[in-house]
Amino acid sequence: MKTVVKQLRQIITTALFVCAVLPVIAQTKRYTHIQHKDFYQLLKDANLTFKQPSGCKEISPVNNDYFSFDYAMDIPGKDFEMWLQVKSQRQNWISYEHSQYNRGKELANPDSMYKEISQAIATSLAGDTTYLVRIMPPEVLARYNADAGKSYLVNLLNMRMTKHYKYALIIALQQNHTGTLVAVYFTNEKDPDFYKDVNRVGSCLKFVPPAPPTD
Repeated sequence: MKTVVKQLRQIITTALFVCAVLPVIAQTKRYTHIQHKDFYQLLKDANLTFKQPSGCKEISPVNNDYFSFDYAMDIPGKDFEMWLQVKSQRQNWISYEHSQYNRGKELANPDSMYKEISQAIATSLAGDTTYLVRIMPPEVLARYNADAGKSYLVNLLNMRMTKHYKYALIIALQQNHTGTLVAVYFTNEKDPDFYKDVNRVGSCLKFVPPAPPTD
């Protein structure tokens, strides 16, 4: 009799646990679905295409008071991680054009925003302004269908938020009047394998070529 009562208690306890956990799992799945939906909407608004590269695993993006990113992934078994930030500039460009006719309300050109955004990220990660900055060469811009871009090689602050990685390569790209993309690649070794992974993983993103003008 005691054995039967004990079994019944275990069954009831298990049932209560399942009832408590299932809503949490459902909420997590729903949140992930919404997160993906928002990310792909951002890509569409910024005129970007994205294809998950093989061998990579999606991870939770950092989104707090210090950094706000829309998507992140790593390569299991490697010290390699990528954070993505996507911004549409379409509405900003419309507002900028309207401001040209209003001398009292002049706005900054949205096509230069990639510079301010990427520099702010680089400074926050490095803790100062000592990092290597390069202008993207035309052949790299053409690969991404971008009009302008910069890269930053950063010695990172030792932060828990960045999982104590040592280095970061920041690539910022702009398609005029359309969108801005910032990708941050983390590593502990600046070796050829790291740059091979950057090129492979980076190829998952590119701007859609602008439509040719109609007569």
